[in-house]
Amino acid sequence: MSASDSPLALSVEDGVATLRLSRPDAGNAINLEMAEALAETSVEVAALDDIRCVLLTGSGRFFCVGGDIGAFRAAGDAVPQLLEKITASLHDAIAHLARMPKPLVVAVNGAAAGAGLSLAALGDIVISARSASFTMAYTGIGLTPDGGATAILPRLIGLRRTQELAYTNRRLGADEAAVMGLVTEVVDDIELEEKAAAVAQRLRNGPVSAFANIRSLLMSGLPLEEQMDLEGRTICNAAGSPEGREGISAFLDKRRPVFS
Repeated sequence: MSASDSPLALSVEDGVATLRLSRPDAGNAINLEMAEALAETSVEVAALDDIRCVLLTGSGRFFCVGGDIGAFRAAGDAVPQLLEKITASLHDAIAHLARMPKPLVVAVNGAAAGAGLSLAALGDIVISARSASFTMAYTGIGLTPDGGATAILPRLIGLRRTQELAYTNRRLGADEAAVMGLVTEVVDDIELEEKAAAVAQRLRNGPVSAFANIRSLLMSGLPLEEQMDLEGRTICNAAGSPEGREGISAFLDKRRPVFS
């Protein structure tokens, strides 16, 4: 498969890796090839030290419409086996993107449905085009959520709202998604790429080790006392790190810190 035929495009510039879902004619639907590409590329961007921030977006009119329903039908009686392969790779990708030691920015350029909603919700910062929409969609075809939706969404928007979206497949507009806490900010469509790139570059220039520790803390899910113990150990380590020393010195010197 040539780079132009790949279902996922990767570019790296000035410490920011951009992952672009690249099946625009299919709404960036996730087939086995895309799931495998996401899994492989997520490992790569997580491991490379010169990548300090990752930006995820889609090509064309859609962010990601979810699973490739046409491929499901074509699989016939073998669809459970196909979905097992797809979800294994997709979940591996999502786990790496969620736990990598660098921030993830998501630019939602259009409709996000099913697993596309899971990918959209995964970002530390989620910038949505005003025309974007969000729906879980699964029960509309008699399926159940994947992509970490049942773990991520209740933490973002609450159990009750997650139940409503899962059972009714109600479609949210971008502004309602922002009010609900599903996305961070809504911008006009023409401004999306520039805004997302600026956010990614700001994070790229920030204290990435501190960001990594914050990501780990937020993902831990420990009881309060254990969480505070973990926070205590983490902030002590951060204070002694090069980033911590630079940040403290810069504050006292009344200058902008240089973390990169």
